[in-house]
Amino acid sequence: MSKNTPYFYTFLEPISKELAYLVRELENSIYLSPRTMLTHARTFIEAILQKVMRAEKMNDDSYMTLKERIDLLNERGYLIPEIIDALHYIRQSGNRAAHDVRKFRYSEALLSWEAIYTIVKWYIEVYGPVDMIVPEYQDPEPARNEYDMTELEVRLKSLEELLAASLGQGQEEVMHEETLAAADHFIQEIEVPGFTSIRTITYKEQKLDIPYFLRDAFLLPQRFAKSERFLIKLGAEQQARIMSELPNNLEGLHKHVKRYNEKNDENLFEELKTYIEEEKVRRKLALERPGELFFFYRADHIVVTEELARIPLTTDEFTGSPSLIRQLNEAQIETIGQLPRELVILAKYENVGIGTVESLFEQLRGKQR
Repeated sequence: MSKNTPYFYTFLEPISKELAYLVRELENSIYLSPRTMLTHARTFIEAILQKVMRAEKMNDDSYMTLKERIDLLNERGYLIPEIIDALHYIRQSGNRAAHDVRKFRYSEALLSWEAIYTIVKWYIEVYGPVDMIVPEYQDPEPARNEYDMTELEVRLKSLEELLAASLGQGQEEVMHEETLAAADHFIQEIEVPGFTSIRTITYKEQKLDIPYFLRDAFLLPQRFAKSERFLIKLGAEQQARIMSELPNNLEGLHKHVKRYNEKNDENLFEELKTYIEEEKVRRKLALERPGELFFFYRADHIVVTEELARIPLTTDEFTGSPSLIRQLNEAQIETIGQLPRELVILAKYENVGIGTVESLFEQLRGKQR
């Protein structure tokens, strides 16, 4: 879901973008993981209660539990029975979801979603802008592009941290500029599932965010022109075979193998930047055109139609690379449709360089046209 995709609680953005973005993720999680939605809904309503306490100039102790906040506001007469019931429902449902191992139902998450609406409507009517209109309640629809549950947890925690930071600044109507910018950046950078930053790799003063969909990606050495042999050597030492094996700081990575130096660490970091950008393009392409087959070569791609897939791999069809064609046929790869999705893999064959692979890619593109 991109930043511009409408969601039910868009109307909350003028009051608090952090609150709006957090409840948007709760909406995303209802059909993906009811347990996740129920667990994190508690953070959302606790943030609203913190805002109420500040509006009423009450002591807002960060160590107070959610129940203590509800009880204190109730004792002071700021809550009506309907809101107390909704708050306790979300609190108790969230507690059960955090500890109970049973399977939670969609209906439970939907009831919590309704309770959130009751609380938000009351908060806007009592503490929000006079001219703000709360739309009628709507049941959420299943998201078209669902997030993996682990990625969703990362998104929720990141937004909860931003929300906590904004509340810690003690501002109600106007949020701190840096926190607001961070919230906008978070939403703008994550347009489709899989793009949430799962970790950061550094090299000296530079930083590189690793998106969720690449967290355990295989680092095919042939994708890294300057670092191919370096990665092969590291792989032999069970280092840097997959993205999650890379250290958070690449400085000193060369020390795992002999005859390599800091320049190799630097080259790998720079090539990782290119690799990640290429993979982002591929990821978006796969999501936009599900069910289609593509051949990839560096930053380029070819759509594999049925007609293209049927063309035989022969020296009559493809000139300039008889050795490659022969070895492919010996491996029982006899038509274009049987080629690997990642064409640089073909460079593994004997006497086949990257130039040969590039020539084959261009000939494939020509036949597609």
